[in-house]
Amino acid sequence: MIQKILIAISIPFFFLLQACVFTSLELGNVIPNLMVLLVCVYGFFYGEKTGAVCGFFAGLLMDIFFSEMLGLNALIIMFIGYINGGFSGLFYAEDIRLPLILITLSDATFGLMYYIFTFLMRGRLDFVNYSVNVIFPEIFYTLLVSLVIYPILLGIDTLFRNYRIRKERERQQDV
Repeated sequence: MIQKILIAISIPFFFLLQACVFTSLELGNVIPNLMVLLVCVYGFFYGEKTGAVCGFFAGLLMDIFFSEMLGLNALIIMFIGYINGGFSGLFYAEDIRLPLILITLSDATFGLMYYIFTFLMRGRLDFVNYSVNVIFPEIFYTLLVSLVIYPILLGIDTLFRNYRIRKERERQQDV
């Protein structure tokens, strides 16, 4: 229950961070993709279903406020959350390498899929220009931000996991 509340609060919070705070912190005309970062982390922590659901709602928020096509971001980020959820069995709190690799690959996947569905389908074939000016800088910026945000999300998750374990032990002792 606490996990669902945390997710329900963090999706709009990260959306507001991305839309309001990081737009004023642009580097090279790009901002970090915090929604992909959040969905990667939640998929990685909680599994495929949670990653997909988080991805759908995070992408839907992006679609409602920023996109011309309703559902495209929801579909792409839901797919990313589901794939990252497949790695939840490999979750070790001490290892930061795998989450950073997954965040990097997920942001690259998002950029590539977004290019395919919004530019390539309309005949805009300048992929090199798009990748150099949008995809790679966004990946780099998202990776830098994830070095700060991932440990915070991990700490919050550890805190709630420990709370849940403590409550389960108390229930077992009462029985």
